[in-house]
Amino acid sequence: MRNRTLPALPALSALPAAVVAAALALGLTACGAGGAGSGSGSDDKSGPLVVGATPTPAGEVLTYVQQKLAKKAGLDLEIKEFTDYVLPNTALQDGTLGANLYQHKPYLDDFNESKGTTLTSVVEVYLPPMGLYSEQVESPGELKKGATVALPNDTTNEGRALELLASEGLIELKKDAGANASPADVAKNPRDLAFKEIEPAQLPRSLKDVDAAVINNNYALDAGLSPKKDAILLESVEDNPYNNVLAVKKGDEDDPRVKKLAELLTSPEVKKFIEDKYQGSVLPVTGK
Repeated sequence: MRNRTLPALPALSALPAAVVAAALALGLTACGAGGAGSGSGSDDKSGPLVVGATPTPAGEVLTYVQQKLAKKAGLDLEIKEFTDYVLPNTALQDGTLGANLYQHKPYLDDFNESKGTTLTSVVEVYLPPMGLYSEQVESPGELKKGATVALPNDTTNEGRALELLASEGLIELKKDAGANASPADVAKNPRDLAFKEIEPAQLPRSLKDVDAAVINNNYALDAGLSPKKDAILLESVEDNPYNNVLAVKKGDEDDPRVKKLAELLTSPEVKKFIEDKYQGSVLPVTGK
């Protein structure tokens, strides 16, 4: 892929404090049927189930459920969209949300450990394969000695990105590196690749400044990239631990609304929707 023009995504660190505060608050505004403040989170189980999600693909999958399946199933569903990976979990923990969909279990486990939250997975829904993208080269083998590769800067996704590079033989990780590997765990680096750690949402924007970037699926799709067509290296689906899960605060697993949503998200209808809409860029899971 060469010379693709991507939409600019403003870095929050570059904005005035008041604007940042407003932007973060906006993440909690409603994007569902009920409007702002009309739904209920985990504390009130008599109202709509409020589910947090990143816009793509989680928000699109949930919108399909909301518009096509929820009413018939007797589920009142409200969707709130977020553009980062932290707020959907803090909102879930404090009861603003009743569930969320956007993360894989390794990230969820790391978040619980680092933030002291008590969140748990209910069901696996889909795999958004992580990919390596470039505006400079057409294949991983074309990366020159000393090339700069951008990585997501959160712990589990950075380890996942390094595993992807290792799967192609671009680097070799220490045997005990584990899922939370960092550049310090690179044992062999035959191309002397330089690694640049970047906020995940900013990775598509970084493509003009680096030789390649490992980008999370949802941010790639948001930027108009097709993982299946544009990635020069894409994760394999075999034995992949990074399926995205429907998550709740521990203790809410038996909420009838959550159980109903889990059933709908793993239904044949949603499986077909994911297959038809994403054409291999997002892959449905059978609901393990």
